[in-house]
Amino acid sequence: MTDNRIDYYPTHEHEGIKFRRGHTLPFGATMVANGVNFSIYSSASTSCTLVLFERGEAEPFAEIPFPDEFRIGNVYSMIVFELNYERLEYGYRMDGPYNPAAGLRFNKSLILSDPYAKVIGGRDTWLNKPNWDNVYQYRSRLAFEDFDWEHDHPLETPIEDLVIYEMHVRGFTKHESSGVKNPGTFSAIRSKVAYLKELGINCVELLPIYEFDEWENSRESPTTGEVLVNYWGYSTVNFFAPKAGYAATGKFGMQVDEVKTLIKELHKSGIEVMLDVVFNHTAEGDHRGPTISFRGIDNKTYYMLTPEGYYFNFSGTGNTLNCNNPVVRNMVLDCLRYWASEYHIDGFRFDLAAILGRAQDGRPLSNPPLLESLAFDPILAKCKLIAEAWDAGGLYQVGSFPAYGRWAEWNGKYRDSVRKFLKSDPGEVGGMIQRVMGSPDLYSLRGPTASINFITCHDGFSLYDMFAYNEKHNEANGENNNDGANDNNSWNCGWEGETSDPAINFLRHKQVKNALAILLVSQGVPMVLMGDEVGRTQKGNNNTYCQDNDLNWFDWTQQETNADLYNFARGMINFRRVHPVLRSPTHFQYWDYVGSGYPDISFHGTKAWNCDRSASSRSFAFLLCGDHAKQGIVKDDMVYVAMNMYWGGLHFELPALPPEKKWYLFANTDMPSPVDIYENGQESLLANQSDFLVGSRSVVILIGK
Repeated sequence: MTDNRIDYYPTHEHEGIKFRRGHTLPFGATMVANGVNFSIYSSASTSCTLVLFERGEAEPFAEIPFPDEFRIGNVYSMIVFELNYERLEYGYRMDGPYNPAAGLRFNKSLILSDPYAKVIGGRDTWLNKPNWDNVYQYRSRLAFEDFDWEHDHPLETPIEDLVIYEMHVRGFTKHESSGVKNPGTFSAIRSKVAYLKELGINCVELLPIYEFDEWENSRESPTTGEVLVNYWGYSTVNFFAPKAGYAATGKFGMQVDEVKTLIKELHKSGIEVMLDVVFNHTAEGDHRGPTISFRGIDNKTYYMLTPEGYYFNFSGTGNTLNCNNPVVRNMVLDCLRYWASEYHIDGFRFDLAAILGRAQDGRPLSNPPLLESLAFDPILAKCKLIAEAWDAGGLYQVGSFPAYGRWAEWNGKYRDSVRKFLKSDPGEVGGMIQRVMGSPDLYSLRGPTASINFITCHDGFSLYDMFAYNEKHNEANGENNNDGANDNNSWNCGWEGETSDPAINFLRHKQVKNALAILLVSQGVPMVLMGDEVGRTQKGNNNTYCQDNDLNWFDWTQQETNADLYNFARGMINFRRVHPVLRSPTHFQYWDYVGSGYPDISFHGTKAWNCDRSASSRSFAFLLCGDHAKQGIVKDDMVYVAMNMYWGGLHFELPALPPEKKWYLFANTDMPSPVDIYENGQESLLANQSDFLVGSRSVVILIGK
């Protein structure tokens, strides 16, 4: 009988707590028969003590030193019996040498959080002021893997079919106009799934939801007096635990189930979930920062250190995670496998991913073990892997990121080319031709789906602000406007900030529509920033990392006040969905390989079949032959897109269609709403089939059918 198993019974006792030798794997705290198995790695410590708390209590109810025989290699493990799983909080004390020059920073007086903890307590409600005198701020807890997923599983939507929506969990519903219960939480997003579905979004990319401390570097704004906080969350306390402060049920310790319920709901509506993950640094900062977990457990394993024991700072935030150390590499793999299997996550976007390709001494590696391991991991095999292919140490790998046939990239060159083209910079047509084709100049061997196309993201101006501000206005951040990028490639359309001038406001809305149109007819994978579809503004702040207020919150009244933008965005996303010719998984071949009489893609200008790519040109057009859609496997209409960023209107000669087809107008950003865009299937037949006047700074989309 199983009850007679020897490992179900204690062999030791300490202060009334019974325990026995544990299992070295898995790391972390795992429920076993009659008890909990605790396992933790430390390569240089001399001893380890398990510290047990009742939830919320100031002092531990037990401290159990690991007997020497419970250590195998560099792993301490024990099973502790008869614990109240639901009320338990635990941590560790690590003893060992304190020698920073040698990379050793042990301090037995500190209680350390478990890097493998699945739940973290201590910041259970957003901005609920903590007790700073608490001896143990970030408390490891157990998770209960008893969620009923029913028939749910990751959706595995082909990446070329995705329209990604970059979203901040709190910002999406926190504004009073959201009209939801428990605004600013995972559960509140469920009330807005219908909005996402109507807009046409089929993938949300959530800014970091791993446990972080919103109080980190908190201070008062010099301009508003508000508390500035760690709002974006790019400062991880624990990689396995979801952010309790984003959960309505966080104060009850139920954040795990709340996240899973949201993911299950999104999947039911055909919406994938990607996580923005930050494996480049932690919340512990440099030598002046707090010791929360990694530093006190095994500093020289978890962090990249100089020969003198200082922290390399390729992340720009004080420390750099030592991702190509085999132990840390395994932790990253364990973490992602856990989120993929236990949370049904569909993909991951890796912040400052170039760091993941650096050796332990900081050198870029040609064949980084972590990136290769992620690409070929059997559990992550169907997950999308997306890299932000640069870091704060100057390593820029857009187009050269070690991809192993699996990785896509945030295409920073797409952003820069489109922004410059939209503000009528000279010499951009050649670059734009590459960008709308899925950047074959960067991804010739990887296909257009390696390119995540974006014009805006959380980091920088919103799309509306791109056309309302020439300069950043970050005074509210309290850094004398020195923070944030200066090279925004923005244009205020003639006035800095808000104006009542109807001509300027029309031009700004037109430019937003131009950007959305270009983004959604480009090959590759489009990503839209939360709120860009309704003209969300950050009032010129291009670095809102610390603003928990209207600068970051989605104002739901704008769906009505800027209804023209919303309707255009929704129409463009739907247009992309119904036209497979816009979503090729492979690069164009530039010839007619199906016998349609037209190449798969051709480029045009004011003269058909003649594209002016000179430095003075600010306009071009392209024609997609629908017979070549998905390499000729499916049939689609002809799609013709003309982009004129010259400050005057230009006549574009239209390519002749086969006799049985006619040109129809789908979208013209030069026209006022609602005649700026038509519903699919209700496009307007052109009276003049030979040429079209494309207005100044406008995009026109025609279909031939």
